This record gives sequence, C-alpha cells and structure tokens, in this order.
Amino acid sequence: MTQQESSERFWKKFYGPNMGYVQEQYELYLENRDSVDPSLKEMFDQYGAPKELIEGQQAEVASSKGLSSDISAKQLTSAIKLVEAIRRYGHLKAEIYSVGSGISSDTTLVDPSYYNLSKDILEAIPAEWVWDTTVQGVNNAQEVVDYLLAQYAGTISFEYDHVHNDKERLWFQENIESGKYRFPFSKNEKKELLGKIVDVEGFENFLAKTFVAQKRFSIEGLEMMVPVLDRMVQNSFYDETEEILMGMAHRGRLSVLTNILGKPFDKLFSEFHPSADKELVPSSPGSRAITYGWTGDVKYHFGAKRDLGEEKPSPTKITLAHNPSHLEFVNPVVEGFTRAAQDFRFQKGSPELNVNKAFSILIHGDAAFIGEGVVAETFNLSALEGYRTGGTMHIIANNLVGFTTGQRQGRSTRYASDLAKGFEVPIIHVNADDPEACISAATLAYDYRKKFQKDVLIDLVGYRRYGHNEMDEPRATQPKLYNSIDQHPSCAHVYAKRLQEEGILAENTFEEMKDAVFNKLQGIYDDMTESVNENPEALPVPQALRNGLSDIETSVPKDVLLSLNKGLLKRPEGFQSYKKLEKILSKRHNTFEKEEKADWAVAEALAYASILQDGIPIRMTGQDTERGTFAHRHLMLHDVESSDTYCPMHGLDEAKATFDIHNSPLSEIAVLGFEYGYSVKAPKTLVIWEAQFGDFANAGQVIFDQFISSGRAKWDERSNMVMLLPHGYEGQGPEHSSGRAERFLTMAAENNWIVANVTTSAQFFHLLRRQAALVDSEAARPLIVLTPKSLLRSPRVVSTIDEFTNDKFHTLIPQPGLDLTSKKAKRLLIGTGKVMVDIQEKMSESPEKYEDIHIVRLEQIYPFPEKKIQEVMDGSPKLEEVVWVQEEPRNMGAWNFVKELLYKMLEDTKLELHYIGRPERSSPSVGDPHIHKAEQRRIVKKALELSEGGETNEGN
Repeated sequence: MTQQESSERFWKKFYGPNMGYVQEQYELYLENRDSVDPSLKEMFDQYGAPKELIEGQQAEVASSKGLSSDISAKQLTSAIKLVEAIRRYGHLKAEIYSVGSGISSDTTLVDPSYYNLSKDILEAIPAEWVWDTTVQGVNNAQEVVDYLLAQYAGTISFEYDHVHNDKERLWFQENIESGKYRFPFSKNEKKELLGKIVDVEGFENFLAKTFVAQKRFSIEGLEMMVPVLDRMVQNSFYDETEEILMGMAHRGRLSVLTNILGKPFDKLFSEFHPSADKELVPSSPGSRAITYGWTGDVKYHFGAKRDLGEEKPSPTKITLAHNPSHLEFVNPVVEGFTRAAQDFRFQKGSPELNVNKAFSILIHGDAAFIGEGVVAETFNLSALEGYRTGGTMHIIANNLVGFTTGQRQGRSTRYASDLAKGFEVPIIHVNADDPEACISAATLAYDYRKKFQKDVLIDLVGYRRYGHNEMDEPRATQPKLYNSIDQHPSCAHVYAKRLQEEGILAENTFEEMKDAVFNKLQGIYDDMTESVNENPEALPVPQALRNGLSDIETSVPKDVLLSLNKGLLKRPEGFQSYKKLEKILSKRHNTFEKEEKADWAVAEALAYASILQDGIPIRMTGQDTERGTFAHRHLMLHDVESSDTYCPMHGLDEAKATFDIHNSPLSEIAVLGFEYGYSVKAPKTLVIWEAQFGDFANAGQVIFDQFISSGRAKWDERSNMVMLLPHGYEGQGPEHSSGRAERFLTMAAENNWIVANVTTSAQFFHLLRRQAALVDSEAARPLIVLTPKSLLRSPRVVSTIDEFTNDKFHTLIPQPGLDLTSKKAKRLLIGTGKVMVDIQEKMSESPEKYEDIHIVRLEQIYPFPEKKIQEVMDGSPKLEEVVWVQEEPRNMGAWNFVKELLYKMLEDTKLELHYIGRPERSSPSVGDPHIHKAEQRRIVKKALELSEGGETNEGN
C-alpha cells in the first residue's frame, strides 16, 4: 500500500465537524509543529495533510445533496468557527433589553462577514458539516446560523463558556440547541401566567393610588420576578425539597411577600397607614401582629415564612429572610440558613449533609451585585466543604440603574453579572418583558442546580418604572432612560397583546382581569377599620432577656471530666499524627488527670466535650480555627503519611451530637453572616465563630450592627452564637492588640448580648457551658468573648479540677489570693482581661506591700454586674477611691461604658473614681514593642500606687 493510499484510508475516519477541527489544527501545525497536541503532531507527521480527503468528502456529500462542491476547507472551518462564536458570544446580539441598555455591544464576532462568509456560501454547506444536532427544517449552515441565533441571541441568552467542566457545558449546549429547556405552555397556562403578572401589577397600582408618595420600592418593570420565583417553588413540590430559603433587598419585596409568602393584604395595608395617631386594623383573623421584635422595622425589611404544597408530592416551607438596608449582606445569612436546614446534627461525629433537603434563592440588585464585596465573599463559600449548600439560584433584578448612578459609573464590566464568571457560575440573561422566556430561564436554572449542585444565575433584565423609591424623581439624573420608560407599556400589557394576537385572549379580558384585581384589593381595604392609638410606643423587652443568668448550673462531675479527657486522646487505628504535637497534647491531658489542673486548651476542649455529652451540637469556624491562631487548640489532627484528618471530638463515646469544625476562607463578612444565619436556623446548636485577631471583626461590622446586635429587637430573630475575639496588649502592634471591646459595648443594650473577658480556664469552661445551656430558649442571646493570646499558655490562668466540678461562671472575681471584700483596703482596683494578670504578677513579687489595695476582675462587662460590685464596696469599709484600670487607650476599651455606671453607683458616697490606662489615641496601640513594654509597666505601677488625686465623680 502506498503512502497516499494509507493516508486516504486513515483520513476517511473523520467526517463532518471533525474535518473542520482537523483542518484548523493542521494549519496551526504548518505554522509551528509544536503548537498542537502531541498526538495530533504524530498523526500529521505520519499521514500528512487531510486537505485532499476533506475536499473529496465535501464533493461526495455535496453531490449526494445536489449542492456545489466549490467549498474550501477554509470556508468550512470558518463556518464552524461562526457556529462556535454564536454559542460563546450570541449574548452580545441578544434582545435582552426592553428599554435602552446604556452600553452598546460589538457584535462583530457573530457576523458572518467577519469570517468572509456570505449567505450563498453558508447555504452551500450542509448542516451536518457544521452542527451535530438535527432539527427539522435546518438543512444548511445558513439555517443553522439562523436557528442558533434564535436560541442564543433572542430575548434569552446564555454565558457558560467560562464553566470549565465539559459535562456542564455540553448539558447547556444540548438543552439550548434542542430547545428542551423551553417551558411547553398550553393556552390555559399562558392565561394563568398573564393572571400572575396582572396580580403583581394590580397590587402595585393599588398601593400607588391608595398610599400616595409612600415608599414601597415597587417591582414595576420587573414584574416577572414573581412568576419566576413561583415556578421555582412549583418545581420543588416534585423533589425532596423540604425548605426554600430566600434573601432579597427592597425592590419588589412587598409583591414577593404577598404573592409568594402569602402575607395577608390587610396586614400589609395596615403597615402603610399614614396617620400618626391612628392604627389601621386588619379585619382578617391572625393579622394583628405587625411588628416582630419589640422595636420593629420598616415594612420592606421584614421577612416571612409559609408552608406550601400540602397537596403536592413534596410539600415545601419557604422563608424570606429579614433584611436591613445593607442590601447584599443578607446573602451569607441565607446560605447559613440553608446549610443548617441541610445538616443532620444529632449523632456523634460530623453532621450528615443532604443538599436536596433545602436550597436557597438570592435576589440581587444589579448595582449592588457587582458593587458590594460581600457578594464575592459569599460566592467563594459555595464550593467549600464547611459552607457549600449544593447550589444557589441567583436572580439579578436588573433595573439598569443604582439609585441615581448609571451603569457606566457603577461598574467596570459589560454586565452586572460578570462577577459570577470568576466562580464558574453559568449565566442566563433574559428580557423581563418576555414572560415565557423568563419561565424557561427559571426552569433551566432549577434543573441545572438540581443536576450539578452548583450555583446558577438569572440576569432578569427589565427597568425601574419610578425612582429609587416612590418619592424620588429619576428624570433629573436619567432623562433619556426615563423618556423610554415613560413610553414603554408594562409587561402585562405587552404579554396581553401577544396573547390577543395569538387568538388566546379575548379583547376585553385583559381589562376585566385588571378590574378584578383592583376590586378585590379595594374590598379588603374597605373592610379594615381605624382605631385611635394615643400613645404609640415600642413593646417591652421580653422577660426572659431581663432575667439574670446566675442560676444556670454548669459544673460537671469529676468522673465525667476524667472520662472525657481520656477519650480526647483516642486515635483511629493506624492514624499517625505529628509526634511532637501528640507529646504536647498528652502532657496537657495527663496534667489534668494526674495533677488535676487544666490550662486554657484543656478547659476549652472539655467544655466542648461535655456540651456534646449533653446532646447539644457544636459548629465552630474561623480563620485557622482547627489549629488555633496561637497553636493551642488542635481539634483537627493530620496524618503525617496520608494527610487524612481526625477530630478528637468525633471519638468520644459519650457524645450525643455532632462537632463540626472548619477553617474558614479569609473572610469576615460572609463567614460571620453565614454563622449567624446557621445559628438562627439551628437554635439547638451552639455556633462559634473565631476571629484570627479580635479587631479583624471590624471587617464584619455590618453583620454585627444590623443582624447580631439588633436582629432580636427588630425581627425577633434569636441567635445564641459565640464570637471569640483574641484580645490583649502584648506589643504586637495596632492590628493585633485590641478586639475593640468599646464597639460591642456601645451597641450593648436591652440585654441584647453578653460581652466577657475572662482570665481563668475554669471561667472560660463555665462561660461556654452557660452559653450552651441557653440554646433554644427565650433567654438565648449572642456571646462575645475577648479571648487571650499569650495567656493561653500562662500558668496563671490554669484552674484546678475542683473549679470545674464544684463551681460556675462568676461575673466578678477577686484577684487570686484575695477575698471578695477587704476590711483594710483604701483603693478598689477594677479591671478586665490581661492587664489584671500583669498586675497579679507584679503583686506576687512582694504581696505585703499592697494590703491597702483591693482588686477585683470584671469577667463579664455586659450585662454589668452592678450588684456584685456594690457588694464588694459595701464589704470594704475603708475604701477612699475606686480605680478603673485598662490597657487600652482612654477612648477605647471598656472605660467609656463602665464609667457612667460607676459614677452612678458612687453618687451618694465620698469615694472618688479614677482612670488608669493609656491616654486617648487614634490608634489602638503603639507599633514598637519596647515602647509598649514601658507603657504597660507604667500602667501596672500606677495601678498599685495609692492616688494623689485625679478624675473623680464630681462634675461628671
């Protein structure tokens, strides 16, 4: 056989689209033999050029179809490139904007002329040469191009080329190009869809007419959001879904609350009533409670819950999270809800995750989606083991403008959705004026999430008929856009006209539908009554929060602690962890067993172990939390040979609940929000978040301000989570010293949380156990602990076993070696945290020198233990002064919080109040460790010297 015959026989294996690919690769091979895959290089080296064979096959196929054979390999390759370009870039030509987009698109890449292809050439190429899908009526390349443009560049378009998984891309390609994803509407279903749109539009119109110029952040221009959500809910009734967790900002929230969550219309109307001295009272039963917490919130911040589909195969509960005006910050909270709903936690070991039990839907504003960093942080959680939820369905409520800022000023990308590409999230753009395309987009997104358990995004492109709110005039800043909007009919009108043209809707039916909605709402409103509300005021704080926490028993029997301590040293057979670490861990636990003493790490581990024995699950996350920032915890061990991991908490025979610990990504906002959401959704679980350094919590301040500190008062949203914030001045500089206690104390009120700074291992043990005892109770509240750094290994924080077995948490403790009161002392020194240990060390050098000074440690700063301090002062008759000592600058730390309380206590006494600490500063600490040590010595020295005058309670 000749070389030519061998070559021809080989190239006969290739056909259709494969020929174009081979030709394209061969052209690259001719330019640079090493530029193609080695297997292709070997093939071309051996069998030569495929050109002649390709041309022969073209002629053969063309002849059989009666077509011209004058198609070059280059033209065929160009046609294949055009088909692929439509898949990748068809969205640039898509009709996704019902009004002006504001950003022009370059559609060159999907223009046949860019590839030197004419209509005649494309019509001469058989469809199967460029496309491997068969669709009736598509016979040549021109028809392929027309068909694909209709799929990729109509009122719905797609971006999925950035998804690296071949199976996912092929799944999208097959669904789109076969048309399988398009929802098959019957005539009745089209009428029902129109009815849903009319319901939404009618509701918004009624609010506009009835409550003139009141804020409602209407959905008009994006009415299809509601039917899209409804489609996702309807689909869930036929899966294993037990819960749907939703988060959204203000735009369209009222329509979602009423149409999806079933909030009674009269209840919503009552929240709109403008009269200051009258209430508008709902007539329907069960609709009286308007606010959820004791201070409440504005109507478009509230969430709701609803059970749906009782008659369906799989009934579903849907929850819309409460959301403040900080827009996207609800995203990680909802993800935390979802993970909590998916985890089963009531057995030893790790939780069992079932992502089919629940899924989340997040609705974003187009400006906020790309503008708020929390969005990217939340996306980053989506595939991480400790945070994944099996895919979230994202919807961008794209109204083309953010408040008054247009797209060109609001983002550096073409689409608001472009951020999602970095996380390989497929994107579906759809015109909100095409209801059927929107429902198809919802169906495709739902199916993708279900199959691949990954995030997916719908860019629902509409407009905003009014300003940012109904009191805002948008024409001053977007005159051109609003000229288009003013002339543009609503979605309901557009779709009604379409159905009339299809012969599905009679001419008068649309007006009758609108009238029916208005009359229904007017009837509900007319049935409501007004009542005089002469003294409106916030509700009182719940009694459970006003009660103290002193009666909670937290001690654990000695035999139980010894058994748990022994269990923590168990390892799986063959597991080899780092030998040096095992020696350290064994020494710690042996010290507890033989010497009956526990350092901080052992006390913490025993607290968790005993809580698990009580049947309370624990979830703990944070940056480097498995090991601990300061290498004290080591609750996830690593096999030195296999890199397998093992958590000692999982080997405890006594455990009756799960222990889940994860290192978090380098995030505060998203992770903190996630853990807050988890704690709210899983009230029987002790959720713990640890900052790498205390003031890193600064980056999550919105979560602290808007959710953790005030969520109970605003929304009756209970959280019992624990936040561990390493704190203590040790010369490590401004960012590694202060946990910013002053910020948490500034926000402390109404017993909303607990702020503690404990100084012994037993105190930490009892504090954690007390917090665990509050789970799933009316008294539940968050706990902020300013945890130590160097003290983690200090012998001065070590406690005896008796302190674990026969004691409990104390809000105020005397300095070690002292009684709670003193008959001799002239000075009462009060402080909190590490500085008190520094003072203890100084006093230990010559304790007889300090008989005139009495010292107590404030272990719980809030709620402030006023009665305990009063007991100390009453029992110390010779006192002349009270001194607050702290290591933080005067304008930071606890001073500004405690001084008013102490002044008040000293009002009717002759006692003076003094401050000792660093002076006021803009930065938390110095950066030079030598200066730090000098300052610290000065504070300790001054604290142990009797006063020569200073700040008193007089004139303050």
